[in-house]
Amino acid sequence: QVQLVESGGGLVQPGGSQRLSCAASRSIFDLNAIAWYRQPPRKQRVWVATITSTGNTNYADSVKGRFTISRENANNTVYLQMNSLKPEDTAVYYCKTNYYYRDYWGQGTQVTVSS
Repeated sequence: QVQLVESGGGLVQPGGSQRLSCAASRSIFDLNAIAWYRQPPRKQRVWVATITSTGNTNYADSVKGRFTISRENANNTVYLQMNSLKPEDTAVYYCKTNYYYRDYWGQGTQVTVSS
């Protein structure tokens, strides 16, 4: 089993920055990849970014150039650095991984971009 715990959400002004954290209960080397998803109000959950166990990264077009996914191996933590935030980035952000063919999700953290 894997537990994922997100943190770092909050209220931020347009154009501002926020860093989200996803702490895993297992070594991130045991996990093929960890991804960030988000669910805006009254919309479906969508993929945002992924980092693999080898450090490769991928981003959705909507966040490319503004968001950066990274990891800290010693703390089994994956981060999502979000810059140049827009109101449309408002969502609950979740991290997700797959371990032995089963998906694991965190509980989510709310990010609200508003003046």
